[in-house]
Amino acid sequence: MLCSLARPLQWGTVSTSAITEAAPLSLCAREPHVPADRLVAEMVPPPRFDAVRFDTYVPDPNQPSQSEAVTVLSSFAAGLGGAHATGAAKRRWFAKKPAAPTGPRGVYLDGGYGVGKTHLLASLWHATPAEPTLKAFGTFVELTNLVGALGFQQTVQTLSGHRLLCIDEFELDDPGDTVLVSTLLGRLVDAGVALAATSNTLPGKLGEGRFAAADFLREIQGLSARFRPLRIDGEDYRHRGLPEAPPPYADEQVTKAAYATEGASLDDFPGLLEHLAKVHPSRYGALTDGLRAVCLTDVRPVPDQSTALRLVVLADRLYDREVPVLASGLPFDRLFSDEMLNGGYRKKYFRAISRLTALARDAKGLVDQ
Repeated sequence: MLCSLARPLQWGTVSTSAITEAAPLSLCAREPHVPADRLVAEMVPPPRFDAVRFDTYVPDPNQPSQSEAVTVLSSFAAGLGGAHATGAAKRRWFAKKPAAPTGPRGVYLDGGYGVGKTHLLASLWHATPAEPTLKAFGTFVELTNLVGALGFQQTVQTLSGHRLLCIDEFELDDPGDTVLVSTLLGRLVDAGVALAATSNTLPGKLGEGRFAAADFLREIQGLSARFRPLRIDGEDYRHRGLPEAPPPYADEQVTKAAYATEGASLDDFPGLLEHLAKVHPSRYGALTDGLRAVCLTDVRPVPDQSTALRLVVLADRLYDREVPVLASGLPFDRLFSDEMLNGGYRKKYFRAISRLTALARDAKGLVDQ
């Protein structure tokens, strides 16, 4: 299937006065090449979380664990002040080797979808008293992509001088990558880097206490003693007291909005899925550079798991960058099959549904302009 600008305009339906001179952009026309140094430089909280702080987090009064998390993480950040734990990057050859840090040098935020874990993790990054170049923030996928781009040893060398590494959405369902990252974290902890991580409790395990924390600590094996699990209870804030996601629009509405919105892209959904297979997921952030909206026609169920996992990464990058998504076809909660939603990667799919639903709400104003 060729990647195209959705469906042809229905000139009998769309007024030419609403059409700008320039045609919409197309994700399918983009093939970004991202140098390794950009991957390192972009290891900061994404735009959606650039301005968040502990005092902008609004705890649910019915969930005392949320207020407790703010208190614990604020203290954790304050404890990271001063010199690097080992100072390995600046220590003279004759300096006395410092003692290994005692007590947990890491914290793990354990909770379900939309309880504000990423908000808190980004707030920890901002609150840690160190220059941005001495702090790193990225998702588990972005960290594995960094290792792929730099190589294991160079990644260790690059990050070992940092004071803090924050890993969002630690993946418990990929044994190979988990072992790789666990080994990396072990080397970084030995170098004195403090760690913070989040992950999601599997949907089928909600309400079973610290299932995700137990899985996390088991997967990272030797690092278990370095982490303090911190439970955060609550309901998905993206749906808390908000209306249901708007239903999909007609193709003509989506096309008209794309032409009327400067900086919007317009693509046929099946064609976009095919294009994503040609772009490495580490480049999906660059794929969305400069976009003000993503318009998709003919949204339909994702055909297979490999395609679904690529779509999850794109959904994460769009959500991080607060890019609204306007679509025709099926609603986003019907993207993934029952088999996918009950399988090993289900937590990723539920996260994608939650985030795309939020972005669909953000896009509602594009139709009304």
